[in-house]
Amino acid sequence: MRILVNGNEQQMTDHTNIAALLEMVGVNPEQVVTEHNGDIISPERYGAIHLNEGDTIELIQFVGGG
Repeated sequence: MRILVNGNEQQMTDHTNIAALLEMVGVNPEQVVTEHNGDIISPERYGAIHLNEGDTIELIQFVGGG
């Protein structure tokens, strides 16, 4: 199936959840806010939200600096 991650098309296997997606793209779940089809998802739900064809994911990472 195909989904959009931060505007880039990604090919995924069926039944992939948000937790697996974050692992595949190398993102620490504790350092990102995840938006799924326009809704912000709390980290404790990452394993329960399964992705579907055409879904849109936005990953917003925290950046420190001074």
